[in-house]
Amino acid sequence: MTSQSRAEGRGFLSGLRGFSVPPILGPLFALLLAGLFFSVQSDRFLTGTNLSLVLQQVMVVGTLAIGQTLIILTAGIDLSNGMIMALSQVLMAGIFVNNGIPAPLAILIGFGIGASFGLINGLLVTKLRLPPFIVTLGMFNIAFALSRIYTTTTVRLTDSIWFTFLGKTFAVGDTKITYGSVMMLVLFFLTWFVLRETAVGRHIYSVGDNPEATRLAGIRTDRLLIWVYAAAGLFYAIAGLLLIARTGVSDPQAGQNANLESITAVVLGGTSLFGGRGNVLGTLLGALIVGVFRNGLTLIGVPSIYQWLVTGILVILAVSVDQMSKRRG
Repeated sequence: MTSQSRAEGRGFLSGLRGFSVPPILGPLFALLLAGLFFSVQSDRFLTGTNLSLVLQQVMVVGTLAIGQTLIILTAGIDLSNGMIMALSQVLMAGIFVNNGIPAPLAILIGFGIGASFGLINGLLVTKLRLPPFIVTLGMFNIAFALSRIYTTTTVRLTDSIWFTFLGKTFAVGDTKITYGSVMMLVLFFLTWFVLRETAVGRHIYSVGDNPEATRLAGIRTDRLLIWVYAAAGLFYAIAGLLLIARTGVSDPQAGQNANLESITAVVLGGTSLFGGRGNVLGTLLGALIVGVFRNGLTLIGVPSIYQWLVTGILVILAVSVDQMSKRRG
């Protein structure tokens, strides 16, 4: 082999090593594969009605997962999101029904409560240098207790268009789609745009990848983290409104497993638990993967306990791939 051929071979191999598959292709392939499998197993799976149902089933967890993605991108984690959602929705419903506060104002107050609890999480993480795991675990218990101190009963809100509008549907052909599903998709794409196209988004990735280097570059990392946690809290409160819209009631028992479900969506979507790497659209795919598996297994008659089994296996596989990728890096 001539020296020129060897040089060309080395150049080709170097090019292969430098070639990287976009991380979002993994969850997209998994979603398509799952859809193909269940469409073969059940002729009801690919109907418009059923696919719309999948979107409805994931819109609450999906919205929670947007906030969770922002925090995990900064190398944090939030165990309190389900309880912040629950507290926000019982308070916005309660002050509307019991105190006569107009529905739009009650909803805004609920959003403010969610953002405030996220803000407190951010302040504790940045100012006291407490681990996000510990802070949000404590906030989980605080929000859990406050929601039950405030009320232990559900409040029916089916007569208020302000609370139920997002649960109503519009027709696309023969398929009915809820406004809440559309809102979730809009929130995903807005967040994707902010993360991809703005300086704030680039700083979020930078903090998760190397916080010290980011600080030395002149970026106020503490302030950025505080606003990330506050924005996440706002997403949790929006998820609370979507939950009311879907069920027609506010329920203090809601959200107890939502933290794990949102983390599952983020991990399956390819966002690294080590921070600095991921795509919020991947989180959307991760939420859809979970929704498709649960819906598909239900259609073919698999007991619900096996749905949790499959979800757990998928999470372990996704984290294992992330860990091996980090080691290779």
